[in-house]
Amino acid sequence: MTKAVKSTKPTAHLSYEEALRELEEILTVLENEAQSLEESMRLFERGKDLLQHCQKLLNQAELRVRILE
Repeated sequence: MTKAVKSTKPTAHLSYEEALRELEEILTVLENEAQSLEESMRLFERGKDLLQHCQKLLNQAELRVRILE
């Protein structure tokens, strides 16, 4: 039986920690469980969105640190 990864929030409303946690869940499912092609593509697309969101948040944090320095 496959572990379902449910995304309850739009990516833009997730904190860095929430997005990273969901991304880790998606990676675990994709690496360890058989999925239909459709489900694999849905997870891949959500993972890509989450990764981009995490990168955006990290870039914003880096900019804030540079301003404070």
